[in-house]
Amino acid sequence: LCFSALPALFKEELRDEEAKEGEAVTLHCELTKPAPVEWKKGHTTLRPSEKYRMRQKDVTAELVIQNLSEGDA
Repeated sequence: LCFSALPALFKEELRDEEAKEGEAVTLHCELTKPAPVEWKKGHTTLRPSEKYRMRQKDVTAELVIQNLSEGDA
């Protein structure tokens, strides 16, 4: 018997969020099974910093963007 594990898929995709400049916004996604999530903006991988906070619990991943600017759109 040979089988390959199914990949984790998005159960709930990211939704557009609106916020004002200088505020913070939180983006959420839900996966079909626990798997590591890598947040990107274009081709750039985001790293935890004062600007970006990442959290993940089981199948839910969250990205908090602090001090929003036009460049974060």
